[in-house]
Amino acid sequence: MNNSHKYKPTDKMSDLICDNFSLLMVMSRFGLSLGFGDKNVKEVCRAQGVDYQTFLAVANFISEEQYTYSEEENNFSIASLMEYLKQAHDYFLNYNLPDMRLKLMEAIDCSGTNEIACLILKFYDEYVKEVRRHMEYENRSVFTYVEKLLKGDLSEHYSISSFVDKHHQIETKLKELKNIIIKYYPEKENNNRLNAVLFDIFNCEKDLASHCQVEDYMFVPAVAQLERKIREEQVRK
Repeated sequence: MNNSHKYKPTDKMSDLICDNFSLLMVMSRFGLSLGFGDKNVKEVCRAQGVDYQTFLAVANFISEEQYTYSEEENNFSIASLMEYLKQAHDYFLNYNLPDMRLKLMEAIDCSGTNEIACLILKFYDEYVKEVRRHMEYENRSVFTYVEKLLKGDLSEHYSISSFVDKHHQIETKLKELKNIIIKYYPEKENNNRLNAVLFDIFNCEKDLASHCQVEDYMFVPAVAQLERKIREEQVRK
């Protein structure tokens, strides 16, 4: 682990969470539970069967303003990072987005007579469908490919560059949804509920952007490096 990084294996896990509470989501997606007392990062991860170097790589990536992938410093596990990404997909598709829809329906007039409310809900549902297509493609095609790659099976018909060509930022439409609500939905009776939903949308947008950046700047370069390594080994044979 590079000593220049913000968080280190010997830091107390509780200190990380108090320093940046968004790391609670990172913990959850690695399957780490609370109740770890004063144990440090390495101790907590090892006790719960998580690769501590991968956890720290993600934690530092999310908490630092700049990140540059380096083959020399790549000491995280692709398999562990991929599991993290899978769990993030599960969180968005099966908890966060459905929960946000319920809160949205409670905050706006969904009786059918309010055109702006109907537009907001329709826009949201279309957005969720887009996110689902995006993440299910990754689960089905990208992660399956990488699982085979980790076993040394290099495909002649697919590479991680194919994923890069199709990858796009899925949080963009949330910005449009925020603008519709902020600019065009006058609600006086449920201001607290509506503002709470807007707060959730802002957080979700940030979380999705961070998720895509982990894929683009950590996962993709690491997989590309693995592809090159396998090709070189095949040439030597």
